[in-house]
Amino acid sequence: MINKFRDSVDDVLSDIPNGATIMIGGFGLAGQPIDLIDGLLRRQLSDLTIVNNNAGNADEGLALLVKSGAVRKVICSFPRQVDSWHFDAKYHAGEIELELVPQGNLAERIRAAGAGIGAFFTPSGYGTTLAEGKETRHIDGRDYVLEFPIKADYALIKAHKADRWGNLLYRKTSRNFGPIMAMAATTTIVQVPYLVELGELDPENIVTPGIFVDRVVQVASTNPKEHS
Repeated sequence: MINKFRDSVDDVLSDIPNGATIMIGGFGLAGQPIDLIDGLLRRQLSDLTIVNNNAGNADEGLALLVKSGAVRKVICSFPRQVDSWHFDAKYHAGEIELELVPQGNLAERIRAAGAGIGAFFTPSGYGTTLAEGKETRHIDGRDYVLEFPIKADYALIKAHKADRWGNLLYRKTSRNFGPIMAMAATTTIVQVPYLVELGELDPENIVTPGIFVDRVVQVASTNPKEHS
């Protein structure tokens, strides 16, 4: 019997090693799997490469993982905003590496990994420092830069509901990067506030099929909006 439910956050994260590349879902704090990130902090890992839309907000979630010194490199689109003080401090101290990727490129590079696409040409970044050292090509009157997929060892994402096969539904904007990250990682780990029986999810509304999910853990939500 297929059952991807696990008993605890610590259980689902137990095999993540030092040096892993980890995709973490979320657009800022929207859809960020805070409890899974807190579990990574308890593991006291090192040398991690993190793929996320930004580099952490204030004193929560990903920002605390950066602060802890566990992260060697961040691949993201928005490393600096008003509350990114932990990343700023690490970066200016030379303690963390940054690969800056335009947001559209970030999403497409992750999607390409899940779709098995070897590389693709995009106009984003052409003529800027982000294109230095990369192959370029003139196609149908426009200039393009060759970009490669971003793959990960693990994806940590947050969904709204899951059944024991790992089929997922998301809630509104919390969906963001979760579906493509689930497809681009070797192992996908999901936190949800609600576990449901098989057949309770409308097949027409399932966003991430269970084939892309390896482990699911239930984490009670403290956000009242999640109950709607």
